Amino acid sequence: MPSHLLVYFGVVVAIALLPGPDTAVVTKNALIHGREAAVGSAFGINAGLMVWTLATALGVAELLRRSATVYDLLKLAGALYLIWIGLRALWASRRTAADAVSRSSDGRATDSRGGFRQGLLSNLANPKVGIFFTSLLPQFVSAHAAALPQMLMLGGIFISFNLVWMSGYALAAVRLSHVLSRTRVKATIDRVSGLVLVGVGVGLALDR
Repeated sequence: MPSHLLVYFGVVVAIALLPGPDTAVVTKNALIHGREAAVGSAFGINAGLMVWTLATALGVAELLRRSATVYDLLKLAGALYLIWIGLRALWASRRTAADAVSRSSDGRATDSRGGFRQGLLSNLANPKVGIFFTSLLPQFVSAHAAALPQMLMLGGIFISFNLVWMSGYALAAVRLSHVLSRTRVKATIDRVSGLVLVGVGVGLALDR
């Protein structure tokens, strides 16, 4: 059994509540595209966390710590993707409220599968998540038991809490979207979400 499990859970709660690129993606989809896209994003993000957990447990994520080239390539891909989503949100802010709600910037509504894909790619394309998992999980693994099941359990705890939190946040944001239905407010939401995503993407690309 991992040591300091209660401490680990406290760390998990603190990290899950901290806003980041994943939160921005869920917020954008909740306020623009509705419940299916928002909840889909939450599930996609946590599917990405499952991949990172397995990668960490199997030692694959250690490559990110040892290879600057791998890290930089993945970081650049993630930055470009976040910038792309942000630019789409900024473009959507130019449309009317009805059009912004019903259609995405490529002319089609974003459904649960589209939201899932955005959440998954947003999470997987952020190498800092891999570094975080590689650095955090081993700290709570006991040397007196097999490491793999412990790592999987620790990752499962993180994902379980994060899924509940992100899904609840997505539904709350959707409720808020029904209140904030005015054209000007929706345009502002699009602009803020877009600027946040573009800013995070640029910051990720420039980060050393």
